[in-house]
Amino acid sequence: MSGWLLILALLALGGVLATLGDRLGSRVGKARLSLFNLRPRKTAVLITVLTGSLISAVSLGLMLAVSERLRVGLFELDALEARLLESRNTLRRSEKNLRRSRQEQARVETALQQARRDREQTRRQLTAAEIQARQLRGELKPLQAQRQQLLAQRQQLLGQRDRLNQDIRARDQDIRTTEAELARVRGLITAGETELKGLEEKLIALRRGDVVISSGQPLASAKVNPRNASEASAAVVALLRQANLNAFQRVLPAEAPNRQILLVPRQDIATLEARLSRGGPWVVSILSAANVLRGEDQVLGFPDLRPNRQVLRRGDLMASTVLEGNERSSEQVRNRLNLLLAASFAKAQRQGSIADGVQFDVATFNRLGRELSERPLGQTVTLEAVAVRDAETPDPLVLELRLAGGASEPGLERQGPGRP
Repeated sequence: MSGWLLILALLALGGVLATLGDRLGSRVGKARLSLFNLRPRKTAVLITVLTGSLISAVSLGLMLAVSERLRVGLFELDALEARLLESRNTLRRSEKNLRRSRQEQARVETALQQARRDREQTRRQLTAAEIQARQLRGELKPLQAQRQQLLAQRQQLLGQRDRLNQDIRARDQDIRTTEAELARVRGLITAGETELKGLEEKLIALRRGDVVISSGQPLASAKVNPRNASEASAAVVALLRQANLNAFQRVLPAEAPNRQILLVPRQDIATLEARLSRGGPWVVSILSAANVLRGEDQVLGFPDLRPNRQVLRRGDLMASTVLEGNERSSEQVRNRLNLLLAASFAKAQRQGSIADGVQFDVATFNRLGRELSERPLGQTVTLEAVAVRDAETPDPLVLELRLAGGASEPGLERQGPGRP
């Protein structure tokens, strides 16, 4: 039944019931009947009032019978509020998952696959939240249409004006609350997308090689021989301060090192101080626990303790290699020399050295490379890398590159393993 037919039916029914009520009241008045010991005049008034109430009841019942939207608006508001509450709970779970994703960033290298799964899970939750938001927006349209219908009916139903006005104001408040909730949902969705974009940028940065500190890389090392717990504690504090400074300069080179970014478990520090207090020569190092990207604000570390001992003696042959007669190009000679340095560094590490590179005379390296490139065709030579001086566990590795039985000059420059 259309709205106009409903209005005409209500008008016709109201007129019939009003006429019947008037005639009934007139007859009761003329017959001078009495109900509930009332005067005949008051009895006639009571009959008229009951007839008017009947008109209102029939009108409301007819509206509820033919208008499904009115029934929904009057009897299903609690269900709509329950849906809104469920949406809020879903959004809170999304926020919790996003916070968990941020905490997982500290171990990007070892938990890369887990981060991808978390990212996909967060996307699914955001998609669910967006679907829920679209459903809520879809539910707003019938509510708004129903509000307009109620406003039109209010002009015709003067007897129910106050009650309908209150219902309309209540629905307006619900609509504003729903719109505010939708705005908050959109804000959370935008924040989640921003967080996911940040995770993707960090993963891309990791693939491009923007790692300034690798997992297990020493941040600071020192030889200590404390005689008591006080000296052990002072040595640990100084080493941690130096490691924090080195980490700050690598991760945040454009900022002043004015805060603590190195995090080392207190239990590890307490265990380290307890072992140092027993005395004896030790080498203490602070190592990075994970890969760290440039610009991060935290570096996780852990201590490494090992006895200090001599790992190299002056004149020790670290490695040797044979340069074949047909290897005469500059690239072939340089690759062979780099291989010799890398083999020497690997042997020193196997013997207990914790140095992060080797030192050698760059001028001698270049001169030796030129001489080997210019040697006669078919001449085979043997190259050696020999330790220049004694070295303990943390000491730098000073090497001399020479032909078998030759010698080189002692000028030194610090270089990484296998790189002149």
